[in-house]
Amino acid sequence: MTDTAVRGVLVLDRDQTRAALPSDELLAAVRTALVSISRGEASAPPRVAARSAHGLLGAMPGYVPQLGLAAKLVTVFSAVTAGGHGAHRGIVAYFDDETGRPLAVMDAETITAVRTAVTATVAMRALARPDVKRIAVIGTGTQARAQIALIAPMESTELLVGARDPRNAEHIVARLGSGSVTSVEAATRHADVVFCCTSSREPVLRRSWLADGVHLSSVGGSDGPEFDADTLRASSLFVEWPGAVTEPPPAGAWELQGTDPAQAGLIGAVLDGGHPGRRTAEELTVFKSTGHAALDVAAASVAYRVARERGLGLSVDL
Repeated sequence: MTDTAVRGVLVLDRDQTRAALPSDELLAAVRTALVSISRGEASAPPRVAARSAHGLLGAMPGYVPQLGLAAKLVTVFSAVTAGGHGAHRGIVAYFDDETGRPLAVMDAETITAVRTAVTATVAMRALARPDVKRIAVIGTGTQARAQIALIAPMESTELLVGARDPRNAEHIVARLGSGSVTSVEAATRHADVVFCCTSSREPVLRRSWLADGVHLSSVGGSDGPEFDADTLRASSLFVEWPGAVTEPPPAGAWELQGTDPAQAGLIGAVLDGGHPGRRTAEELTVFKSTGHAALDVAAASVAYRVARERGLGLSVDL
């Protein structure tokens, strides 16, 4: 992808990064990235991190054919925001994959939140039953808000927001003008699909709360497991990449440590037709997301192209 017509490096702030990520285009790019992972075409080493007393700095470089080359530097610090939620802050750099020239720098927190929500939604569409009526989102932080914003416009579904702090959830629902707030347990028990988007250090979901046939997308848990071991034992498991099982945290998932790698299907293989995905209406399906650099590449490729088309950002000489 040689871009010789444009000089300088495009810099996108938080709002500009979000404006350059239309959902339909990002859904398509994320699907491409997930299939590329399952085919072994994407190049992305396991995430590495340097830890301080209060959090970590992770590095995630990646390359995806058709989408390009990018790297994310992101900090994960717990309880640093006004609401007491963890935060993922940093930058994503996007490069010309033919010349190596840096093309853009954009907000990593926005990239992470939006591409994670889109990935979880792609997994839901691939694995959930077709008769979904109620969707629960557990959490009220940055990731939960990104997920709610993505699914709220869906027709013929009821949104439930399960929260330990109902006041935060009420503010989110009030801004949307739709949805209802309840406890984590009640939201889980009444949902056909559950998105768990928390920074919890211990399980917030229990198998006994999940009805047969539910689909769970767990995208949080940087510092600990979001769901209990009984949920894992009872479910058909899907992941973005094999390292979700085989690598230790922060690259791998806390919930999946010690799991037989053969138990985990790749969501990209489901999208590509190589794995059947859900087999019965009663099956409990779980998609555990750890994040993957190929997904940052997908989001960065969309953001760069859309920002150039719409004249967003500031071009600087670097």
